[in-house]
Amino acid sequence: MPRKTSEPVPTEPAGASIRDTAKANLKFQNLSDDLRRGILAGTWAVGTKLPTEQQLSLETGLSLTTVRRAFEDLVSKGLVVRRQGAGSFVAAPQRLQKRSRFVIGVLLPDTQLYYPRVLQGIEEHLSARGASLQLSTYHYDFTRENASIQFLLDAGVDGLILVPTLTGLDDPQQRVAELMALPVPVVLLERSLDDLGPGDRTEHVCSDHQGGAYDAVMHLHRLGHRKIGLLTRANLAARSSNPTQAAVIAGYTSAIKALGLESDAKHPLAFSATKPEWEVDQAEHMFELLAGSGATAALVFGDREAALLEGAAARQGIRVPQDLALVSYDDEMADLAQIPLTAVSPAKHRLGVMAADVLLRRLTEGDACPLYQIRLRPRIVVRDSCGAKLVKNL
Repeated sequence: MPRKTSEPVPTEPAGASIRDTAKANLKFQNLSDDLRRGILAGTWAVGTKLPTEQQLSLETGLSLTTVRRAFEDLVSKGLVVRRQGAGSFVAAPQRLQKRSRFVIGVLLPDTQLYYPRVLQGIEEHLSARGASLQLSTYHYDFTRENASIQFLLDAGVDGLILVPTLTGLDDPQQRVAELMALPVPVVLLERSLDDLGPGDRTEHVCSDHQGGAYDAVMHLHRLGHRKIGLLTRANLAARSSNPTQAAVIAGYTSAIKALGLESDAKHPLAFSATKPEWEVDQAEHMFELLAGSGATAALVFGDREAALLEGAAARQGIRVPQDLALVSYDDEMADLAQIPLTAVSPAKHRLGVMAADVLLRRLTEGDACPLYQIRLRPRIVVRDSCGAKLVKNL
């Protein structure tokens, strides 16, 4: 079934970084969403003629192609009907798409990089079972999160799959309690209260990022490395702290301790810099820190930073993987690096499928359904940057 997408606020937050292709998609989708909200709110009554494509193009500054795509999207959803030579009109209620058995609300921080494959898994599973999806995003802006959830509830969803903000809060447990008290069943995706252990009563589907980082360090250790560094991307704002990164650091620390490879305060192996700092000198400073530590291998969060590090190493005459072995975390674009990156690869599509399945089971079975708390351990995809292929060929 077609996915219905919208947001309570159509503007992008300051500093948002979106690839050109994503921008093009968002332009027509945002216009479609604005028109859809106007139709549902009664701004244009049934049978009313909508502005022409040319008028909307002039009013919005968008191209005719973008406006045309927005109209086509509304037609496909049964909200608008086109009459040859007359224009586009608001469809009568009987033309609207029939409501699925269940409508599932999905809240994501964004729809870029990590989450498209997750969303695809959710959508495919729901569609296969006759359910539909209503999407809202909050662009990692905590102040917009409640409005986005309320938008989904107002849309009449039967259940929610949420990726909420839990890091950087004074009382994340209270925040989770608020979410669990919502009037429809809730499944958390890539979020849980790890510190509570068995006290965590949330229903959730998460990647075991600690396990993924742990396995990466063990992989490098098996290849003969004894000084293994960790390079991460620091966050300037507490509420934008990345929960995945925190888990990666914890997994790395556990592996280093288990292997007896702990470094002292005078010779650290773990380094972090903000995203702008990674960019300003193309990772030269981070490479210098890593080289100064004596590390022969490193786990890098994420793919982009690892690719930048490859470039910095090459400029210093350091060969990857012969002189420096690298494993990146995320596997979004690891295969596109100049030296394809071995990467820790979370099962994003499977996460979406399982979150959708858990929520549908909850809606179907009610209290008879057991509480699902699922963790999927990422796998390591071996490419060229870690040196495993070289060892295998010896």
